Amino acid sequence: MFSGIVEEVGKITAVQDSSDGKRLKISARVVLEGCKIGDSIAVSGICLTVTLFGADWFTVDASFETLRKTRLGQMKPGYRVNLERALKVSDRLGGHLVSGHIDGLATVAAVREEGFSRVIEFSAAPAFAPYFIEKGSVGLDGISLTIASLTDNGSDVRFTVAAIPHTLEVTTLGELKPGDTVNLETDLIGKYVARWLGVRGAPNINKEGLSLTTLAEYGYT
Repeated sequence: MFSGIVEEVGKITAVQDSSDGKRLKISARVVLEGCKIGDSIAVSGICLTVTLFGADWFTVDASFETLRKTRLGQMKPGYRVNLERALKVSDRLGGHLVSGHIDGLATVAAVREEGFSRVIEFSAAPAFAPYFIEKGSVGLDGISLTIASLTDNGSDVRFTVAAIPHTLEVTTLGELKPGDTVNLETDLIGKYVARWLGVRGAPNINKEGLSLTTLAEYGYT
């Protein structure tokens, strides 16, 4: 489990194809403190296992399923990646609960400056719409961000995030431009809630907003 608070930006230095997927070598420093083989590190939001490491590098193996679901398969030597070690139980949860299991990809639709912030608009498949709410959390390339605005067009779902200068400086978010893709992880709790309501046969209850009566009807008393 991760928090979406990026500890450092590393760089892919080598990619090796195999019959099982790909092996990537990544340069790093901070996330290697106390590192052991078998530890989990989020690489641009993807939970991967350390297979080897040295003073300033580590390797991970990516399965074909991971390569299909994420943009890891597009990454080549020289690509910069956001890195975060797995949480300890005693850690502060500065972002939100991030599993490192990517749901799919989102595409940058627009980028604009607004005051000291940079507003980035993303487009995602309509199937993800139930898992987004305004002012809710979303994981993009391993970065915990808040959804500033949300529009469900039916053909896709559009949402924006407003990134402050610090986030732009210490992550890869500032490098994004229209047309780029990012790894998307929707809110973990939101997925469980949507799944529970769907199983109960009420995925679209009270579209104008939940009421106390509706909550009581579905067991929330």
